[in-house]
Amino acid sequence: MKRLFIILGLVILASSCGSQKRVTTKKKGNKTVRVVKNKPRVKKPKVVVKNKPEVEVTIKDTPEVYASPTDEYIAIYSDIAQDEMRNYGIPASITLAQGILESGSGKGRLSKEANNHFGIKCHSGWTGGRIYHDDDKDQECFRKYKNSKYSFRDHSLFLKERKRYYKLFKLRKDDYKGWAKELRAAGYATDRKYPQKLISLIERYQLYRFDAEVLGKDTGANDKHIVVKGDTLYSLSRRYNLTVQELKDLNSLESNDLFEGQALFVKPLPKD
Repeated sequence: MKRLFIILGLVILASSCGSQKRVTTKKKGNKTVRVVKNKPRVKKPKVVVKNKPEVEVTIKDTPEVYASPTDEYIAIYSDIAQDEMRNYGIPASITLAQGILESGSGKGRLSKEANNHFGIKCHSGWTGGRIYHDDDKDQECFRKYKNSKYSFRDHSLFLKERKRYYKLFKLRKDDYKGWAKELRAAGYATDRKYPQKLISLIERYQLYRFDAEVLGKDTGANDKHIVVKGDTLYSLSRRYNLTVQELKDLNSLESNDLFEGQALFVKPLPKD
């Protein structure tokens, strides 16, 4: 009977040794200390979730590069000028030239602070916004607009609705020289060189091409070259039988720098 109890005790002791904890003894000084060690835990592998939606990355468009503030002005407002030509019969070339001259290519105070691109003064009956600016006299009243497009529309109405400008609308819509001279004669500006300044801008920047587009004339679409990688002014001058300087003059370029997608004129458009 005693032997049976001894056997059972050994079985119980053996089963307790197979548990998750190991018991060891260490001597510390003259004392015996019992240390209980846990079994190391096995790290579970991370679960990777596949097919997660990718984060969209927005790539900003490369800003356009312009040779001058005037080229930038033309690019921004040429469509508006052409719409005004369709609606009111004023050559887009004249509208653009006047805008460039009166607003300093959009950099003048009136255009920046009041969206007034044509230097139109308040006059009697004006009930819109106002801004005061030194001109012929100190602190004269000029019209102020919420948006530049209203300035272009008001310019069209200003010419169309005043009797003193009626002779303008008897001229051909592509006669920019006649329009420039008659504007001065009708009293739009006091500067005697005003017509020459407008004509010079129109011819330098080929603004008459916008009139031709509205009138459905040949705009020389085949006389344009779209810059591709590897193009230089020299290679293009050789291809189109021009000098580099002629190519620069045609496109109002102040440097030899080109960018992909740039449209270059490679043949002068007809003026008549």
